[in-house]
Amino acid sequence: MKNKFYTYIQTLQNQICKGLEDIDGGTKFREDLWERPEGGGGRTRVIENGNVFEKGGVNISAVHGKLPDTMQKMFGVGEADFFACGLSLVIHPKNPMVPTVHANWRYFEMYDKNGNIINQWFGGGQDLTPYYLFEEDAKHFHQTCKNACDKHNPEFYPNYKKKCDEYFWNAHRFEARGIGGLFFDYLKATEVISMEDWFNFVTEVGNSFLQAYVPIVKKRKDIPFTEAQRTWQEIRRGRYVEFNLVHDKGTLFGLKTNGRIESILMSLPPHVQWVYDHHPEAGSEEEKLLKVLAKPIDWV
Repeated sequence: MKNKFYTYIQTLQNQICKGLEDIDGGTKFREDLWERPEGGGGRTRVIENGNVFEKGGVNISAVHGKLPDTMQKMFGVGEADFFACGLSLVIHPKNPMVPTVHANWRYFEMYDKNGNIINQWFGGGQDLTPYYLFEEDAKHFHQTCKNACDKHNPEFYPNYKKKCDEYFWNAHRFEARGIGGLFFDYLKATEVISMEDWFNFVTEVGNSFLQAYVPIVKKRKDIPFTEAQRTWQEIRRGRYVEFNLVHDKGTLFGLKTNGRIESILMSLPPHVQWVYDHHPEAGSEEEKLLKVLAKPIDWV
């Protein structure tokens, strides 16, 4: 399974990078191959200063070795070996009318001292963070997520949409990071669902990513915007940074397992503002977004 999934994310990385380069039209992804001293490595691809995308990364990694003490405590296990692989992406567009997007699909195995698998699961999801709310974009993104889920189980979309709303919640701000999407973790085999079934589901979601995001980019990338709207985008990006550094499990996992710091922090946008006690104008488009972020909405 680990070889099968790693092969899949290598192909998916190529497809997503090609799709994003085509819509940007101004620059290409730069590739870095890296190795982790404790075992494994990855292929980081970053796009910067394009026509459409200000900064973004589409990274894959496969790491293995002894499970660090902090992770032993988190999983409630003693000494164990692990293998983890996944694709993680974050794309920050230039135009404030185009939303930031994040996605991640991953697979994890744990072994006993004889090398037998004692635990394995999939995780991942995709979510959208707009700076200006276009309801038709939110509906399109969520409908695409729902379509992928419904091919496998009609309960998946409402369950994983709810988990996404709960996970991407900036608790210290009492607001969502964005308008959500899907989030799932610890997808393990049961009497009715095999790991093969989970593989088919997770790859279905991965394959839907470009369809969920690219039409929104095409629709919004050429809308004129003002300096004030750009400032709002940078203030909202600050909330994105706060979530990633304070709450995000993937960032914390990378930091605690001696992951490659440049790859872990590629999710951070290049231009961000923290304005003291900032409040948007009453009745403005900016305030409209904040009202939606205060309470999750059912988009489909």
